[in-house]
Amino acid sequence: MDAKQEVSTSKNFWGFPLSHFSYFFIWAVVNGYLTLWMEKVAHMNGTQSGLVFSMMAGISLLYQPFFGIISDKLLFKKNLILLISIAGIFIGPYFQWLFLPILHVNSFLVAVVTGAFLSFILNGGVSVVEQYVQRASLANKFEYSHSRVGGSVAGVVAALVAGRIFLWQPNSIFWICSISAVFLTLLLIFSDKINMDNAAAAGDDSSTLDMKTVMSVFKIKNLWVLAIFYMGASAIFDVFDQQFIIFFQTFFHSATQGTLVYSYMSSAQTAIEFVLMFPMPWIINKIGARNGLIAYGFLTCIRILGSALSPTWGMVVFFRLLAGLEMPLLLTSIMKYIAGAFDIRLYATVYALASNFAKQISVFIFSSVAGRMYDIIGYQHTYVIMGIVVFAITLFAAFFLKKEDPVQAGEIEATPSEVKTE
Repeated sequence: MDAKQEVSTSKNFWGFPLSHFSYFFIWAVVNGYLTLWMEKVAHMNGTQSGLVFSMMAGISLLYQPFFGIISDKLLFKKNLILLISIAGIFIGPYFQWLFLPILHVNSFLVAVVTGAFLSFILNGGVSVVEQYVQRASLANKFEYSHSRVGGSVAGVVAALVAGRIFLWQPNSIFWICSISAVFLTLLLIFSDKINMDNAAAAGDDSSTLDMKTVMSVFKIKNLWVLAIFYMGASAIFDVFDQQFIIFFQTFFHSATQGTLVYSYMSSAQTAIEFVLMFPMPWIINKIGARNGLIAYGFLTCIRILGSALSPTWGMVVFFRLLAGLEMPLLLTSIMKYIAGAFDIRLYATVYALASNFAKQISVFIFSSVAGRMYDIIGYQHTYVIMGIVVFAITLFAAFFLKKEDPVQAGEIEATPSEVKTE
């Protein structure tokens, strides 16, 4: 019986990393080349392009709470995630035939429509995809990080392929997103199977999930501690990276040379991230998801302060490569932590609120503040302040973030006495 179940679980694994690849390939292409397309094809200025991305971030704040609640109610039902994947199929047609006519009507209108459309698929939809695979990992007994490797590979493939396709035909980058979305939809329908015999491990009693239970999540002190940690550590991680290439170029005599070294450095970082995704679940199972989050926070602080104080570009490269460790550490820890520290029935709601929602607000605020500080006091001094903020927030989390249940988080196997029976 056990051997048969193990074979079934293994068989049901491979569709999920392929789904991660398909989804994050779309993410990588859109985020990597949308700005360039709007400049070269749509002839939009920086303000107009920036408004599109602002709308994507802002409108996603409206989606995420609802997506979290709906995902918790649906559990393993694929209604919402399929709606997101099917919407992705229309990326090509939208940019081919609708974007420019709407732009000719009004640039603000095209920002709102594009923001609503893309944030449904990407900024807002990402929590739906992530929590679905995480729940599948609990039911099918595989490590989430091993599936998430598909997303890392997608980033590499997108970097290698999308640029060449853009040079050949700019609109084609959106059509390859549509093709990837078709592949994702087929995987969701035919491949991504759940071992329903073990569905209880992922909270298979969502029928008892009413609005009162959902709203009770706001009364949980640990939710706010986790949200503050994400707003102070993970969001600043993203803000720090936004204009990092400009800071990095200051170490070189020419921007071209700096950009070339930056490209090699980013490739090396992605390779480290890819490799570390495999052993990271084992590491987190040993140290605990809460400790993994704290380690991520302090590592982010070290990377930011180290970059600020580095005298040479070689030292900056060293600290930058630490990001290859940070992402696997964060992704693995947060998935296990939410599963182990909260009511598993509210997994998607907690993930959407404490992670995505809180982070988007923080990124929106910190991005403008950091941009102004760069102009006034320079990159190094701004990075020092960022590093101190991350240190303070991580120290706060170290004292107040509660420990997860290792059995519920999937860090250790349940003993017979811990297995719930009806």
